[in-house]
Amino acid sequence: MYTVKCLNPISNRGLDLFTSEFEVIDDLNAADAVLVRSASMHDLEVPDSMLAVARAGAGVNNIPLNEYAEKGITVFNTPGANANGVKELVVAGLLLASRDIIGGVNWVKENAKEADLAKMIEKKKKEFAGNELKGKSIGVIGLGAIGVLVANICNRLGMNVYGYDPYVSVRSAWSLSRMVNHSSSLDEIYEKCDFLTIHVPYMESTKGMIGKEAVQKMKDGATILNFARGELVDDQAVLDGLASKKIKHYVTDFPNPAVAAADGVITIPHLGASTEESEENCAEMAVDQLMNYLEKGNIVNSVNYPNCDLGDIEAECRITVHHKNLPNMIGQLTSALAEEGYNIENMLNKSKKDYAYSIFDVEKRPSEKVLSKMKQIDGVIRLRVL
Repeated sequence: MYTVKCLNPISNRGLDLFTSEFEVIDDLNAADAVLVRSASMHDLEVPDSMLAVARAGAGVNNIPLNEYAEKGITVFNTPGANANGVKELVVAGLLLASRDIIGGVNWVKENAKEADLAKMIEKKKKEFAGNELKGKSIGVIGLGAIGVLVANICNRLGMNVYGYDPYVSVRSAWSLSRMVNHSSSLDEIYEKCDFLTIHVPYMESTKGMIGKEAVQKMKDGATILNFARGELVDDQAVLDGLASKKIKHYVTDFPNPAVAAADGVITIPHLGASTEESEENCAEMAVDQLMNYLEKGNIVNSVNYPNCDLGDIEAECRITVHHKNLPNMIGQLTSALAEEGYNIENMLNKSKKDYAYSIFDVEKRPSEKVLSKMKQIDGVIRLRVL
């Protein structure tokens, strides 16, 4: 029996996937795993027995990844589960920026009780006129699960789409419309596009990537859309661009005091994944990955350990090992089994920066002597027997 603690409300569509071998409990200290959405875990004390954390969403800045990696706690996220919800909000952002819908709606509300409202509208509506998206150019920076959907829908809207992603996956490449222009540099995106939309992960290398230099290279009157992470954009650079008319609009799903009330900024209160469908998809994906890991030892969509999937357990026993990414680790682990006469029927090892994960399917259940020998190898963090 595995126990799971939910730190946030999780959709029943996900929780209902748990079999009788799983129990959702209230006591964190007795939990083998955690399901979380936005709750911060940085100052949370988790028991040494904690095996995994599954984030029902993509961002994991609320989880101490390195600390958990050091303890052998595998952290999962759900990339792509909320992609359609974000894609649709990007389209809404494009429409809000290209046509003064917000201004028009607010004006109608302010004058709703006027008896001659219909006549007033005919005189006033020209002040809210805008432009159509068809024929305009958009640069999609990052062609992952969300970026591909955005690029494809913009193509269907009749826009000229330029995509930039030097690390695009094979899966994304197959899903991308052949009508999308592949840009070899960000400079091409900046110089050619009326709209720019960002869909890259937040890392040290992408922090403030849309800064002063990028803004200066942009086409005059460009609109920037940010539905990825607020920190990807340098607020002051954008504000300066708006003041000089270099930038026409900044549409962001991440309001902060610096930009929320600024002219030309359209702020949305972090609604990208706030749809019933997205929450259900994230919950189902998180639970599925958690069950696969706890019962079979397979890692799919981890952010602090490598993906490592050996499928169903077909041997008598499966041993999983979290360990440091050090030379001769596999040699030492396999030797420990071989010296005691254990035959390895199948195995898989993957590494991710400083950490690695190994799976061994063996012909019989190992003795405590063998397990003790494997645990004592320098660099071994956690060992499980399934």
